[in-house]
Amino acid sequence: MDINGIDHIELYVGDARQAAYYYRTAVGFRLRGQGGPETGLTDQRSLLLAHADIRMLLTSGLTAEHPASTYVQRHGDGIAVVALEVDDAAGAYAELMGRGATGVTPPRTYTGADAEVVIAEVGGFGDVLHRLVQRRGDRSEFLPGAIDPLPAGGDDKLLAEIDHLAVCVPPGQLDETVKHYEKVFGFAQTFEEHVEVAGQAMNSKVVQSPSGRVTIVLLEPDTSRRPGQIEDFLRWHAGAGVQHLGLRTDDIVTAVGALADRGVRFAGTPAAYYDDLERRVGPIDAPLDRLRDLSILVDSDHGGQLLQIFTESMHVRRTLFLELIERRGATTFGSGNIKALYEAKERELAAAGAIPAVAAGTAEGAGA
Repeated sequence: MDINGIDHIELYVGDARQAAYYYRTAVGFRLRGQGGPETGLTDQRSLLLAHADIRMLLTSGLTAEHPASTYVQRHGDGIAVVALEVDDAAGAYAELMGRGATGVTPPRTYTGADAEVVIAEVGGFGDVLHRLVQRRGDRSEFLPGAIDPLPAGGDDKLLAEIDHLAVCVPPGQLDETVKHYEKVFGFAQTFEEHVEVAGQAMNSKVVQSPSGRVTIVLLEPDTSRRPGQIEDFLRWHAGAGVQHLGLRTDDIVTAVGALADRGVRFAGTPAAYYDDLERRVGPIDAPLDRLRDLSILVDSDHGGQLLQIFTESMHVRRTLFLELIERRGATTFGSGNIKALYEAKERELAAAGAIPAVAAGTAEGAGA
């Protein structure tokens, strides 16, 4: 079974049109397709958005019994399906079932004039499913007969592709989830660490498909330390789920500037973080003043550097948010910036009245 990459993600949302307005207006996605009762989707409304190689399906249930309706009622808006591109969806479904996967939707074929798409679904983590997608013919026909394609139009190209997904799991479930992806999906663990900052702590492990095209960062709170943002996510989301979606860009300075001008709000970074930045990570091929103005973080590993920044959550429960990441040879995820991320998120939550503010002295030490 070959997993070639992420075909698309599907968000279950309370109002697909309202969510689409945000992603189109602020993040630069374009409307590429739509489906509903008029296309045979009798109990849902779906809008397909795209930006470069990123495809996002926004679905709202039209009845109380629809999976999107029950998902939103429990979790709020969030990523409910991570679709994996495979060469043979029926074969992959059978193989995964043989390895112990939970079957959700058996293989089904959608046929159009110039395309054929086969999909099947299995359980992933929490209430999030993995959809197996096999495509033949015209790839612009997303789901023939169910999602009507719309003219492509322009594309900003500010973003390139999905880099990774970060998933929060309840205490005690990290190792179990890693083993599930190793045994069932054939992923391999590529990284692990324990991070402690401001009295909070978490454990993190990364699993990746053999192709290297699907990467999941798994986060578990350390309950021996004081509760923090991972516990907050698990409480507000009512269980495991995608905390943030990492989107790769080839030019993070341009992308962040453009998205900020459109109204996207990014997590701030203490000014002191930049005082010794080049001493910590080496020379940076970007204006330091511009990085400071935009609050872009920089880290390095054995392969090179990465530049990253996190948005504030756009959801009322303050759960799902986005990460923009530019890789300049680095293959990890900014371990040196995790402290800065924690403290930036702490300030955001404190501003929302959810938790006490981080002490000023602690915040000024971020990234040191």
